[in-house]
This record gives sequence, structure tokens and C-alpha cells, in this order.
Amino acid sequence: VATSYNNIGGVHRLKGEYDKALEHFQKALAIDLKQLGPEHPDVATSYNNIGLVYDIKGEYDHALEHHQKALAIRLKQLGPEHPDVATSYISIGAVHEKKGEYDKALEHHQKALAIDLKTKGPEHPHVAMSYNNIGAVHHKKGEHDKALEHFQKALAIQLKQLGPEHPDVAQSYNNMAYVYKAKKDLAKAKEYWEKAYEIFFKKLGPNHPHTNLVKGQLDALKE
Repeated sequence: VATSYNNIGGVHRLKGEYDKALEHFQKALAIDLKQLGPEHPDVATSYNNIGLVYDIKGEYDHALEHHQKALAIRLKQLGPEHPDVATSYISIGAVHEKKGEYDKALEHHQKALAIDLKTKGPEHPHVAMSYNNIGAVHHKKGEHDKALEHFQKALAIQLKQLGPEHPDVAQSYNNMAYVYKAKKDLAKAKEYWEKAYEIFFKKLGPNHPHTNLVKGQLDALKE
């Protein structure tokens, strides 16, 4: 029953019905706590689901509270190098980034990266995701060269593992374009946005939000 509540909550979250999502995730949590105990990994999953919804709703302190509960269970039950622990670090890092707590965000994203490097190897797409997360925080801190360094590491993995036309590759091009724009190198920004646009257009279609976003950036450069 708890699994069904989690599944229904997940659909509500995807539909943007966040209060309904919370209601179902909390029902799942209540059952898991009663039937499995407060330190079961399924309880951590429910805490994580609730944290993700609070994050989307902009209720960052509630999000952190639930992600930290999930992390504590996962560390104790699964060990410090389990992929679910890395997931918790990523979730916590994302909330700190939105709160403007960039050093805390970097700390958690780097912990996730260390786990993924050790457990999945240096060329896994999850490693690329962590590099992108770290690069995004450096970009927000105004550390543009460090941002580019991490985005380029992500891109190299994605090109090798996913191929040159994968949307994740386009997202890395998009990330790099923003950094070049911030560095006032508009020619480079245009080059990378054009690469991103070509992939998004081909793989996601002309009306996808990602395609439209990049098109808007290219149009702005022409003004």
C-alpha cells in the first residue's frame, strides 16, 4: 500500500500537483514507519520524496530536514559509499544551492562525486552529472574558469558514453554557453548555444522548453 501511495505521489509531482504529492508521500511514510521501523531504507525513500516536493515548492528548510533524515538512515543502513547516499548528497547540495549557500552546496556535490567515482568509475553518466552540478555552483559563485573545467569534464564523459546527439550533451553545451556569456565571450557563447539548439531541435523537437530556451538565448545575442 505504501508503494502505491509513493507511486501515486510521484505522478502528482510530475503533474505539478505538489500538495497532492505530499499527501500521498506522507501516507506512505506513515505506513513505512509503523511497519518497517524508523531506520528502514524505504523510510529514507519516503523522506527523500517528501524533500524533493518541498524543494520544488521553495520550502527549502523543510526540504533539508527531510533529505537529512533520509541521509542519516542511508548512512547507517547502507554505508557511506552507497549510491543512495550519493543521491541524498545531491539532493541536499541542490537545496543549499537554491538557498545561496554555495560552499555547502559544493561540499555535498563533491561528496556525491567521490562516491560515484569510487563505485561507478570515472566515465559513468552519474559522474558527469556531478561534474555539471559542481560546475553550476562555481558559475553562480562567479568562478567561471572552474565552472568551465567541470562542464568540460561532464561533456567529455557524455560524448563518450551517450554519443554526440544526446540531450545531456546539449545541456552541457548550454551550461558552457552561459559561462562564456558571463565571461563576455559572446562568440563562444553563440557557438555552444548553436550546438545545443541543433541537438535539442533534432531530439526533443522545436516546441520543447529546452529548445525554446536556447532559441531565446540565440535570439537575444542577435539584438
